[in-house]
Amino acid sequence: MVATVAEFRSDNAELARMKELFQAQRQAYRQRPMPSLAERLADLGKLKDAVLKHQDALASAVNQDFSCRSVDETRIAEIMTTVEGINYTSKRLRRWMKPSRRHVSMLFMPSSNQVMYQPLGVVGIMVPWNYPIQLALLPLMTALAAGNRAMIKMSEFTPATNQALKTLLAEIFDDKQVAVIEGEVDVSSAFAEQPWDHLIFTGSTAVGRIVMGAAAKNLTPVTLELGGKSPAIIAPGADMHAAVERICFGKSLNAGQTCIAPDYVLVEEGRQQEFIDTYQAVFARMYPKVKDNSDYTAIINERQHERLHSWVSEAAEQGAKVTVVNPANEDFSGTRKMPLHIVEKASDDMKIMQEELFGPVLPVVPYQHLQQAIDYINDRDRPLALYLFSYDKTIQQQVLEQTHAGGVTINDTLMHIAQDDMPFGGIGPSGMGHYHGKEGFLSLSKAKAVHKKGKFNSGQFIYPPYGGALQKLIQKLFIR
Repeated sequence: MVATVAEFRSDNAELARMKELFQAQRQAYRQRPMPSLAERLADLGKLKDAVLKHQDALASAVNQDFSCRSVDETRIAEIMTTVEGINYTSKRLRRWMKPSRRHVSMLFMPSSNQVMYQPLGVVGIMVPWNYPIQLALLPLMTALAAGNRAMIKMSEFTPATNQALKTLLAEIFDDKQVAVIEGEVDVSSAFAEQPWDHLIFTGSTAVGRIVMGAAAKNLTPVTLELGGKSPAIIAPGADMHAAVERICFGKSLNAGQTCIAPDYVLVEEGRQQEFIDTYQAVFARMYPKVKDNSDYTAIINERQHERLHSWVSEAAEQGAKVTVVNPANEDFSGTRKMPLHIVEKASDDMKIMQEELFGPVLPVVPYQHLQQAIDYINDRDRPLALYLFSYDKTIQQQVLEQTHAGGVTINDTLMHIAQDDMPFGGIGPSGMGHYHGKEGFLSLSKAKAVHKKGKFNSGQFIYPPYGGALQKLIQKLFIR
């Protein structure tokens, strides 16, 4: 698509605005480098009240951007998650902010050690299109709790949501404290290159590498929430119906456009058809129809829609078997609705087995024994999430100990991300760092070591000129 002169001017203006606001926020931080607990709690309270006040407008805006996004899904996955995160943090912030006392060796007495948690300064937040409310406001909430200022770069694919968030945040914060930035790729690139005190990026692994490279020029610390191919293992002896029901929910939420959605399912050899038949029945109960069902979300734009269909077509042309889960046998021509496509007999050289799917496509991979399933996962990049379906504690421990993943949910999908008292983050190609809960507060704070002495200086005993007394002391204390 060719940009117009007006669009170039708009992006140029937004670039200039971004740079001016960045400098203004840095200066404002220098003037107030350590907001009090009361100030931080007030900011969190304002944010919570504004989210609740604007929740209908936010849900409507996301629905408009997707052409169809379930209002209830937005309330569950974005509004409720954000509000609960604010509640959790507000109740614990006093404890998190309190300096922690640390041990002092006898050699350095009398003195004291403590670690104080200091705001970093100005935090950059880069938001993807799939959950634009949650993935803007939860990092913002953490940044504010840690005493920082923040600038949020929204996706160009969610213009209605961007405007709704701009309106919400402008009501409660000066743009020297919180600012929203829009724009195309050029603006995103320039945003990543600013010398932030910390940069949070949520998005694809490929773009994450670019963002990390840009941040490295300024030695900017980063938190990368990426994606990858998150597996679901249905272990030997598992309850198929229970497993499928929970996988179906996790894969259908936002039509699979979720970074921790199950990307492929490992099923015991001989149970593939049982899995597919059960999935058909479960999906039909949840979504008797898809095309005109407001509970089932559309694909965000035509580009993503075409990508998904082209990958499925490529797999079918190369010998994969595709089962379309379409309970009402609807025609989806002219829409961006896409029912689930279950893919069997997919090979490693197909796109659907190489790239994160991020949509309603679900490969089924058979295994003969559990260790083979574990090896299959370990032969690939470490995923953002891993799901295991088994009530056998021995199997649970085996999988936990022998695989790596950013997070794990056992006998469900997605739910580990909603646990406020646990960190969320990837590992390797699926990301680095955390911004949920206490770990998020720590990520956006500088843990500053403070060693404090009084009038008496015990260090004088090791000042030069060195002599026999010091050597005897060293020998007595350290040489055995």
